Amino acid sequence: MIFVTVGTHEQPFNRLLVAMEDLVVRGIITDRVVIQSGYATAVAPHCEVTDFLSNQGMQQAMQSADTIICHGGPATFMQALALGKRTIVVPRQMAFREHVNNHQLTFARQVAQQGYPLTVVNDVAELATIFTAARDVPHQLPSQTHQFNQQLTAAIRRMGVSS
Repeated sequence: MIFVTVGTHEQPFNRLLVAMEDLVVRGIITDRVVIQSGYATAVAPHCEVTDFLSNQGMQQAMQSADTIICHGGPATFMQALALGKRTIVVPRQMAFREHVNNHQLTFARQVAQQGYPLTVVNDVAELATIFTAARDVPHQLPSQTHQFNQQLTAAIRRMGVSS
């Protein structure tokens, strides 16, 4: 199962829903796709779409998923990594009126540059290539919670942020 979450920010993230629907319709994705759509106005009739999930519902969906595709909210993609899930981050972008600035893109790229096993997608058209190329890659990655926490703490300290 692929779980897609766009978070709860009030600006719609239609770009990701449209891309996921297209991948399913074209047969590039054949897995079950569950989407938490937030305030999106786009429809994805070939996916299982719910606007908002409870915290428990989010936890269950993330646990059940082989792959998690999410917005660039750090708490979301850090949780996906901690669970050892294949994590694809599609940050909300100001150019598409999905957020007020590009902080999600900047932060996700910095985390990826630190060596964390996440894929940052700037253009949703890249998703077709990612899913086509990833068919032979194991879905479940080993949990890296301890290593992730240590590296994230060190990175935050390097940025001059105190805890």
